[in-house]
Amino acid sequence: MTTRAVLQPVIDRLDLGLSASELAKSVSATVPPGTVLIDISVLDTSPEQAATLANEIGGQFTQTVHDLESVDGSSPVKATVVEPAEVPQSPVSPSPARNVAVAIALGIVSGLGVALLKDILDTRITSERDVSRVTAATIIGGIAFDREASKHPLIVQADPHSPRAEAFRTLRTNLQFVDAAERPRTLVFTSSMPGEGKTTTTANLALTMAASGSSVVVLEGDLRRPRLLDYMGMEGAVGLTNVLIGEADIEDVLQPFGESLVVLGAGTIPPNPSELLGSQAMAHLLRYLEERFDCVIIDAPPLLPVTDAAVLAKLADGAIVVVGSKIIKRDHLARALQTLETVDAHVLGLVMNRLPVTGPDAYTYYGEGYRPESDAAPTRKSRKAAQEDRRPGLLSRK
Repeated sequence: MTTRAVLQPVIDRLDLGLSASELAKSVSATVPPGTVLIDISVLDTSPEQAATLANEIGGQFTQTVHDLESVDGSSPVKATVVEPAEVPQSPVSPSPARNVAVAIALGIVSGLGVALLKDILDTRITSERDVSRVTAATIIGGIAFDREASKHPLIVQADPHSPRAEAFRTLRTNLQFVDAAERPRTLVFTSSMPGEGKTTTTANLALTMAASGSSVVVLEGDLRRPRLLDYMGMEGAVGLTNVLIGEADIEDVLQPFGESLVVLGAGTIPPNPSELLGSQAMAHLLRYLEERFDCVIIDAPPLLPVTDAAVLAKLADGAIVVVGSKIIKRDHLARALQTLETVDAHVLGLVMNRLPVTGPDAYTYYGEGYRPESDAAPTRKSRKAAQEDRRPGLLSRK
């Protein structure tokens, strides 16, 4: 049906200006099962032209069969057109309804495929669900991401009624119920990699614990890149390292920060931080501080770059790992926890930091609408009441 012997005579009669191979791309033939019929289909942008071509090809096919099969003027095979083609009333393509349905189906499949591929390839930790894939350790707190955090790292002090400040108070409360039987007093705060927010978490938690009435001492245990005193606006020329090597007395380097919080800076940066932090002098210092204070908090370096945090966690009652959302990958957290497990350190829990505030993994605060009235914008009624309070002869409102 699509050979040159059939199509070329049709092209010549209709003066199509096409080659047989070009016309063959628009012609197809099928045989319905259980019949001796041949159905001819022709695709063309003109319905009249499609019907004309189908009829011409059908007629030429019968003639070609007769010519090919004839022997001495007679042919044992006979082909006859039993039903001529009619001009179609509707196009077979395009079909808007079908195309839209196919597009929707392909869109859904593509979307699922992209989501699955992203889930497989993107191993960054963005939510608590990602953490649960790595460890069964308890998540004892969650702090949302704040673009302005670098400008006011001590949010508990800068904006005590903010949702982030309330999140640190929730963390403080949760810590009271972590390992309640042993009641750990010396806590090491660390992370897997730099930039996850362990230092700001340490500082704000220390402030909230001190605000609750507990006597707290916080140590700048990062002897490589100390940041704690910078965030707290304190001097750190002499500190922990000077005490450990016997150059200074502990009472002379402790710096008060408020009523119940005392800070011990890193001091001089030593050439051997790991050995110094794992020394007997450090162990004796921690025992001394435990006797003096209700809680000892240590801001330690990240676990993967250096071993300092693992050394400190071994001396302390437990370690808390800060997990920065979109900062580290699942394998980073797994290796960090494995480091603590290797030294037989007690992991008290994890704190999720920099959690997204929008999107499917958003971390939602409920405290924003429950600020004290003094922090809220004054209403018309409250302004009027304030004016009345200032009138002579009226008692002040309490």
